[in-house]
Amino acid sequence: MTQERPRRGTPRSAGLACWHASRTKTEGAAAMAVDHRDITALPDLATEAGRAGPVRVRMPIYVDLLPPCNAGCPAGENIQEWLRLIKAGEPEQAWRQLVQDNPFPAIHGRVCYHPCETDCNRAELDAAVSIHGVERYLGDLAIERGWALDRPATSTGHRVLVVGAGPSGLSAAYHLARVGHEVEIRDSSPEVGGMMRYGIPEYRLPRHVVDAEVDRLRALGVRIRTGHTVTDLLTEQREGGFDAVFVAVGAHLSKKVDIPSRDATRIVDAVSFLRGVASGQSPIIGRKVAVYGGGNTAMDAARTARRLGAAETLVVYRRTAEQMPAHAEEREDAEREGVTMSWLRTITAVDDDLTVEVMELDDDGKARGTGRFERLEADTVILALGQEADTRFLQQIPGMRFEGDVVQVDPQTLMTDVPGIFAGGDAVPSERTVTIGVGHGKRAARSIDAWLAGRPDVRPDKHKIATYDQLHLWYFGDHRRRHQPELDPDARVAAFAEVVGGLSEQQADFEARRCLSCGNCFECDGCLGSCPEDAVIKLGQGHRYRYDYTRCTGCGTCYEQCPVHAIEMVDDPTLGAGSGRIR
Repeated sequence: MTQERPRRGTPRSAGLACWHASRTKTEGAAAMAVDHRDITALPDLATEAGRAGPVRVRMPIYVDLLPPCNAGCPAGENIQEWLRLIKAGEPEQAWRQLVQDNPFPAIHGRVCYHPCETDCNRAELDAAVSIHGVERYLGDLAIERGWALDRPATSTGHRVLVVGAGPSGLSAAYHLARVGHEVEIRDSSPEVGGMMRYGIPEYRLPRHVVDAEVDRLRALGVRIRTGHTVTDLLTEQREGGFDAVFVAVGAHLSKKVDIPSRDATRIVDAVSFLRGVASGQSPIIGRKVAVYGGGNTAMDAARTARRLGAAETLVVYRRTAEQMPAHAEEREDAEREGVTMSWLRTITAVDDDLTVEVMELDDDGKARGTGRFERLEADTVILALGQEADTRFLQQIPGMRFEGDVVQVDPQTLMTDVPGIFAGGDAVPSERTVTIGVGHGKRAARSIDAWLAGRPDVRPDKHKIATYDQLHLWYFGDHRRRHQPELDPDARVAAFAEVVGGLSEQQADFEARRCLSCGNCFECDGCLGSCPEDAVIKLGQGHRYRYDYTRCTGCGTCYEQCPVHAIEMVDDPTLGAGSGRIR
């Protein structure tokens, strides 16, 4: 069925106003006319669109559109459905729905940058639903109550090797294990989690949360070998009897930059700095620290330095605030904790002090040097200029294609040019976030499962997205967003305690009820109550409705009132021509 944007008729209140205005104008004209005839034209009820008549020309159908939150989630969560289950008073079922797509809700509720909320239609009304807050609530509740997943009843007999125990590798292992494959993860680090453990500071992601959610994979039968560096992938695959491989090594290598320095010990890279702190080290950094870079890693390094005792922490960035790649909330949190930003500056030398060149933007918005220099004090300089994935062990495999540090893969299946070897997360061209990595893991698992079974990897077409202008917001009213508690800035920098708290049960339920259920019926009974012909039949809770088309006249009343645009009007197919066109 071709689906174009529907054309809605004039609302009933507007129609009455037009009728009265027309009637008044007509009566005035008639009083002046000689024959006093009523010249108001009557509608042709048999043919005029948008009205009921002796021949039905259009008919309503129930539809399910794609909510923008679901469409914007890199992990592919069915957000609207697990929010609905919370509203229905079924939190455990909501969690089980959520983990069908994402095994780490407690982690994602803390570290995901929630693009789902950026796309949320409710943002146009008052404020987006706190999706990440509710997700964290479910994840924490599952840990507290010990909710577990059932192991698959049968085994496929296939073995899959996963290289890398970060978010992408863990996600792939989880989804593969749930369909019955035997999975083993091998990782060079001493503990599991990849950048979730070694790159994200504990004040954002407590380690007990990582451990609790990773333990579910072990309970599913996933074997995890830490402290094991893969150097010859084909040999390990052959000797281990693995039928397929998923490579998900993280970007643990800092990009190099040549800065003249008399004392190289004063310069550290951000990845090594954060990894050391995460491993329990307490590096001596002095009272004044400069962080060179403008990404999220630079913000983490600056905030960590404050917690290690730096009285002054300065972020040096060669462009402007608007051009900074770090997420705005990360920068704002850093500034609240006393981190200072130095825009349009670049470090040129590290001696007793820092030498920085003042930059300016050219007509194309690119930063260029001005030849003017300044001196800044710093005991330690932390370089946060980007990271690279260590994929050198793949480059000895014939047929692999690379672009820099990342391996080229089919964008749909994530398989490399070598059959049976797949890759995702930081090892492939993409934005490097936890949520995107988890989404890659799920996608790769589906592709690997299809490849092992020898069937095509066919994905169903997605529905069209439900847009804000399609909704009838009168139904929902104005309900302000509930906010998570946060530590006072002074308390934050005193230790590594978690900065942001979770929503209460009442707050999570309230936020779930703020969901507009865009494009999907939530059984409000509006169509049932509005139909003048009793053509809508309620099928019972959870089963929605159906139409009795022997009664339906095609008036469109049900469609006009539907709050969420779960009904569309199409041409009546019994009329032949134009069948299926949305009206």
